[in-house]
Amino acid sequence: MNLFNRLHKNHMNLFLFVIILFWMKTYITYLIEFNLGIESGIQHFLLFINPLSSTLVFFGIALFFKGKGQTTVLMTMNIALSILLYANVVYYRFFSDFITIPVIMQTKTNAGQLSDSALSLMSPFDIFYFLDSLILLGLILKRIYIPTVKAESKKAALIIATGLIVFFLNLALAEKDRPDLLSRSFDRTYLVKYLGTYNFTIYDGIQNVKSSSERAMADSNDITEIENYIKSHPTPPNMQYFGKAAGMNVIYISMESLQTFIIDYELNGMEVTPFLNSLTRDNHTFYFDHIYNQTGQGKTSDAEFIMDNALFPMAQGAVYVNKAQNTFHAMPAILKSHGYTSASFHGNYKTFWNRNEMYRSMGYDEFFDAEYYHLTDENTKNYGLKDKPFFDESIPLIEKLPEPFYAKFITLSNHFPFKMDEWDTDFPMAETNNNIVNQYFQSAHYMDEALEQFFYDMKKTDMYNRTVFVLYGDHHGISDNHNEAMSEIIGKEITPFEFLQLQKVPVFIHVPGLETENAESKLGGQVDVRSTVLHLLGIDSSKFIDFGSDLLSESHREIIPLRNGDFVSPQITMINEKFYDTESGELVEEPDDFKEFAEKARVQLERSDEVLQKDLLRFYKPKGFTPIDREDYQYIHPDEEGD
Repeated sequence: MNLFNRLHKNHMNLFLFVIILFWMKTYITYLIEFNLGIESGIQHFLLFINPLSSTLVFFGIALFFKGKGQTTVLMTMNIALSILLYANVVYYRFFSDFITIPVIMQTKTNAGQLSDSALSLMSPFDIFYFLDSLILLGLILKRIYIPTVKAESKKAALIIATGLIVFFLNLALAEKDRPDLLSRSFDRTYLVKYLGTYNFTIYDGIQNVKSSSERAMADSNDITEIENYIKSHPTPPNMQYFGKAAGMNVIYISMESLQTFIIDYELNGMEVTPFLNSLTRDNHTFYFDHIYNQTGQGKTSDAEFIMDNALFPMAQGAVYVNKAQNTFHAMPAILKSHGYTSASFHGNYKTFWNRNEMYRSMGYDEFFDAEYYHLTDENTKNYGLKDKPFFDESIPLIEKLPEPFYAKFITLSNHFPFKMDEWDTDFPMAETNNNIVNQYFQSAHYMDEALEQFFYDMKKTDMYNRTVFVLYGDHHGISDNHNEAMSEIIGKEITPFEFLQLQKVPVFIHVPGLETENAESKLGGQVDVRSTVLHLLGIDSSKFIDFGSDLLSESHREIIPLRNGDFVSPQITMINEKFYDTESGELVEEPDDFKEFAEKARVQLERSDEVLQKDLLRFYKPKGFTPIDREDYQYIHPDEEGD
């Protein structure tokens, strides 16, 4: 209290004390919560000073006010910035990423349905992130912090000017250490490391405004450049398989959070995914075990987007939320031109991830959401209907679809935090000291059983033998916050290279009647699946804006861009600007020969981003393709039609 009494004698000393508390809280948070890859003294110095600039600017605004207005603004700034910091902490604990403006917008569509995941990431010790707010509140209530009677505009201007000077010094040093920093908007780790969470949020807001203006300024010349780029990187189909599934139905199944490491994994001598394991040995199944997930912040919706559109997702936010009004040449629209009906099946409500709007732009004829299913407390998780009743109740719905059809099933039981109801499984948990990891094996096994039952039920119909089944893992389920437990599971240390290997997601393409045993499993990404399936159906993907590369093609491209700017190739892998030998995982000391790989990956991401940001497909009309008019599509349950 003596300290506060001494500070009380000088209002500005107390004001600066509040600034220092907030600054130090933010710096400590960076050190204990975020893995920012600090590698040098200058980077550590920048991490130390970058919270100061934004703190001075935002808190300095309070001095433009007098009396209660001053304390109100100061308290509001403190709490608002503390909430932003803590939101990033919770988000990072699962996604190893930082919140962007579009992600904040997404909470409007997904709020409440992800509460279990968020609560599992919180801790009582998190009160630390609001400790300085409580101290400030106590100082105000006890009248130790007494606002000035008059506004202190000169001091406010001086503090804000100091904050801006610190920011530009920070930026200059950052650009020297990491040239072209602000052009790497897809790499949020770099931006936060050099600029801090608060400055990054401002930068992100500016980028979103810029994106809107880019669309307004775009014209048909922009898509011509993209078309020329695509045509200069062709991947002709493998004629051994081209058209072998022509006219067949197509069913996509999104396998929630399923990572490739779980395939053929045994826990206590028992296979975790026996059904999927059997598909890896099936002569009518192409199994790709070197596919990397390329999702961004949209996770499951990003995976859907990639599979349907063969474009990369957004660097910030989710296409499903932020670009749902764009023009797309998606799988439903492409197949509609070949006589297909399309439908999506999901045990959650149609507004989740804004699907009811996005599906209209992609041309889905039907959307069977939670309203079409019988939901009870016993057969639902926080995200909707569990997988077994979901597939069971979907069979009568899919039997009513006109053939040929393109159908997509979105599973959700194997979702973080993976906790299962005891009546749903008797499969054991793993035995690490981490419940999240332990529970993953139970929920993955449950999903595997649901998939097996679905295949069995389909075989009882007359549709099975004329249907192509595409099963894909949508994104990783276990973040790097659980590396210690995962190292026990895979039996090796989780280095950055090994963590990237855990980003592999399994892809199965099952074609009844087609012999696949001689097909080679290529290195690829999710963006490669669409052209692979189209070619199996006998549809040439080259007339579309498609950033994928047919996995069955003898000319398949094997430089795989990841959404954060990293890439994988058969020879070299880049992670956070470091190069690793893809075979051994060892660091490569002289990577100059491989920088052209990084450039190729970067250009792919940038070209795809340009298509999305400028909505360029509105200018592109492939021959024989009928564009979608989203006004033709509405997803209204029959019971609602009379309302």
